[in-house]
Amino acid sequence: MSDLSVPQAKRDFMLKTPVSRLVPQMALPSIAAMLVTSAYHLADTFFVSKLGTYATGAVGVNSSIDHLILMAGSFLAVGSSSYTSRLLGANKDEQAARVLSTSFFFALFTGFLVFLLGNIFQVPLLRALGSSDAILPYSRQYARYVLLAAPFMAANFVLNHCLRAEGNSFYSMVGMVFGAVLNCVLDPIFIFSFRWGVAGASLATAISKIVSFCILLAPYLRRRTLLRISPKLVRFVYGDVSEVIKTGSPSLFRLALSTIAAIILNNLAVSYGESALAAITVANRVTMFLVSACLGFGQGFQPVAGFSWGAGRYDRVEEAYRFSAWAAIIGIAIPSLLIAVFARPVMYLFTTEDLEMVNIGMFSLVIQCLAMPLHAWAIIINMLCVGIGRAKSALILSLSRQGICFYPILPVMLWLWGVKGLAAVQGMADMLTILLGLPIIGLIKRDLRQQMENVRVASKNNSVT
Repeated sequence: MSDLSVPQAKRDFMLKTPVSRLVPQMALPSIAAMLVTSAYHLADTFFVSKLGTYATGAVGVNSSIDHLILMAGSFLAVGSSSYTSRLLGANKDEQAARVLSTSFFFALFTGFLVFLLGNIFQVPLLRALGSSDAILPYSRQYARYVLLAAPFMAANFVLNHCLRAEGNSFYSMVGMVFGAVLNCVLDPIFIFSFRWGVAGASLATAISKIVSFCILLAPYLRRRTLLRISPKLVRFVYGDVSEVIKTGSPSLFRLALSTIAAIILNNLAVSYGESALAAITVANRVTMFLVSACLGFGQGFQPVAGFSWGAGRYDRVEEAYRFSAWAAIIGIAIPSLLIAVFARPVMYLFTTEDLEMVNIGMFSLVIQCLAMPLHAWAIIINMLCVGIGRAKSALILSLSRQGICFYPILPVMLWLWGVKGLAAVQGMADMLTILLGLPIIGLIKRDLRQQMENVRVASKNNSVT
């Protein structure tokens, strides 16, 4: 038997554990990791906000650089994890290891390109991302070390997603949580104790990302995983590459649109003043905490759907979706309501002097929180599409939140409500996204029922024979 074969116990765990236990068991480490990661982004914003409104605005500008790095690694991570989970479910372990290794090393390479080009064109890039003359010095300080860590950040996404794809959510959680906690510890030390200001926050982020990379890579180096990573396994096979691109491209397009949307928001917000930019930055960082919980739950559900689909357990795919959709909607509704009710005190955590920033940010928080349960449902539908390889449907949903449902309403909301329309546009787009998700899930359910009927008929014929 190959060293790369999946133990039967692992298959039994993925295919026989009741979904009401399996999905939470797979999702909880992902949720914890995503929440802690979101918390350190929030901590960055919190500590940097003590340096003033301009510094807070710089965090918003540089979030677009994070999106560029995400683009370098996330589409490889999503595509390879979806494909490897289906390959593992179908007992194609050698091919799964080849896909993982190729994606990992290519992510390192694309991250290096971001580092190189980002440093060469740093000033024009930051201006294009929304830096005003007042914010630019802070943005340059923040970009310095984040770009240096770009190769490790890009590769982290592949390691993180593929660990979960083979059922090792715990390893994934440890790598992300340790790096995030380290960042939260280093932030106040570098910013205030060492007096490095915004550059200290950037350095803390870079160090935490590199440490996370080492932790996530360790299980592969120590052979504690079902698959292994090796340069010798790197192969750009057409079938593998096309499948990774097909299932990963929705994530790439989503991040591209997200980056463009963030750039547009930053430039429009700063036209209303630095306070507006800082307010929307804080509101987005706070609501990202909720989105991260939804994404973490969805990432726990995705490999269950993919593994079951690859094994021909279509009934299990449907059951996992139904459970996950209700759990996500109900689970996110309570914290969303609490944040909406206490939106003003939340904004006061970041400033007590800039009342314009407080008012704009509070309005944005309320609208986005009201939309969050619908957004959670759309995430589960999207993860289902990615997990079972429905690339076109996943692409449509990925393009909706900050694309199809975002851009058409942006000019209308600006015309009607000005800066408040700008603050509310993301929440309104989230509400509209589910309208695209409903027909998609309807078609998938129909196909699942047909597949289950085919399996039943085949089983009946075999028993007769």
